[in-house]
Amino acid sequence: MLRRFLLWDIDGTLLTSGSIGRLALERGTMLAASLDAVPSVTMSGKTDPQIVRDILEAAGVPEAEASRLAGVALAEAERVLAAQSGRMLAEGKAHSGVRDLLEALSVTEGVSQSLLTGNTRPNALVKVRTFGLDAYFDLDTGAYGSDHPDRDRLVPIALERARELRGLDFQLDEVWVIGDTPRDLRCARAAGVRCLIVGTNRHLFDAVRDLAADAFVSDLSNTAQVRRILLS
Repeated sequence: MLRRFLLWDIDGTLLTSGSIGRLALERGTMLAASLDAVPSVTMSGKTDPQIVRDILEAAGVPEAEASRLAGVALAEAERVLAAQSGRMLAEGKAHSGVRDLLEALSVTEGVSQSLLTGNTRPNALVKVRTFGLDAYFDLDTGAYGSDHPDRDRLVPIALERARELRGLDFQLDEVWVIGDTPRDLRCARAAGVRCLIVGTNRHLFDAVRDLAADAFVSDLSNTAQVRRILLS
């Protein structure tokens, strides 16, 4: 019987959250560290804890102090994001074809879908719920930035949760990571599972194509094509 464990990245792959995703992390860090200004850091593909630590480092916060403040900053960021779901809905969107694809996969026997994301779990839930996508995922078997700041460590966490919580012991070739950045591909390779790269992050797509993922699509609008890739 066919079995698949599909681990979905959120930002850039399933949806765009608008400016509030970045703003929540910046504002949370600013509040926690009493910063007058927040230095801009690259966020794409990173975990929320990694982003917060990068902001603190760029702001010149000493390492020991940054370690103490990181948890406070993440909690503040989660509070800001949860309070701004309306703004997220106004500014952001679920990407083309996402809902139809998730629906088609959700009714396919043997397929389990969850999240593998750099977002902390509370931030991940706010984002997928805001766009009405949460019902498609077994959220308890996902892996999140709050589980480990190193994205490369997340696939084994999801696999262990599938075993412990659902009694599902997936073989590595039955697992796909679906994402849009080189970090998604790297975490899949670190765990020995397959990776589908989606071209929604246009400025990174050509660079990721050179890294030889298992499959590429420009977007998720062709349900039959993507379904065929993930079930092959």
